[in-house]
Amino acid sequence: MGSGGDFSYDLNHMNNSATDMPADPRLLALLPPAIVDDCELRRMRKGERLFAKGQRPRYLFWVHTGQVVLERAAANGTSVVLQRTHQGFVSEASLQSPHYHCDAVVVVDARITCVPVPALLQALTDDAAFALRWIAMLNQEVRRLRLQCERLNLKGVQARLLHWLETEGTGGCCSVTAGYKSLAAELGVSHEALYRALADMAAAGLVLREPDRLCLNTKSPFP
Repeated sequence: MGSGGDFSYDLNHMNNSATDMPADPRLLALLPPAIVDDCELRRMRKGERLFAKGQRPRYLFWVHTGQVVLERAAANGTSVVLQRTHQGFVSEASLQSPHYHCDAVVVVDARITCVPVPALLQALTDDAAFALRWIAMLNQEVRRLRLQCERLNLKGVQARLLHWLETEGTGGCCSVTAGYKSLAAELGVSHEALYRALADMAAAGLVLREPDRLCLNTKSPFP
């Protein structure tokens, strides 16, 4: 896959690879059956680019597993991460844009469903029930972003980490398959500060570190 132009969509059609299709009830409940039939599944490796700034949006992308980041080059040459997606849409803001305003890069091997933009736009026009489901999905994303802003306004690494576990986790547990450096960036702290906070919290019995995930210790003696 080249890093500049459109990548070649060497994809498995969902109809022809049903056993290969990750069963994501949220995506299947959201999309009309006709669009599901037109979707395509792709496996992507770490370091591959999903799309590049300036390209015309042809698909929206739903991340089933792995992690994708949206990033933009800053004036000083560094990359600014705009969004990290572990599951869900990664490019819904570009649905009606003439071109992408950033790059999307896979940072953890991913399984991604590609949803064709023309079919999606037509369904939003013709299918009122789907349009309402789409609005509800966007509202949920706004709430998630509000929680993220709330988290970044908290003082202290431990406070941000606890907030992340409580709001983003399932049963008090969150996946860290992308690694703790990626988590540190998501929390807006240095990875050294995160490692220190994790060590202190584990020693105090507040969190449990497990392979590929971090959990709140529900048996902690602390309130």
